[in-house]
Amino acid sequence: MNNKEIRDYAKAKRIKLWQIAAELGLNDGNFSRKLRFELSAETKAQIFRIIDELSEVNAKEAK
Repeated sequence: MNNKEIRDYAKAKRIKLWQIAAELGLNDGNFSRKLRFELSAETKAQIFRIIDELSEVNAKEAK
């Protein structure tokens, strides 16, 4: 599966793919289609940063 590390990381951080898509300004369906093909290292790094940021927001809201 392409981009498995992104999917696994998002799942571990309890972040939904639609949340990442929203931060990227994409429709969730378009983002899912984008994940079908291996992304560049730069794009992956951007997505990992978004996941971390969303995770921090969720942690603050849970307090």
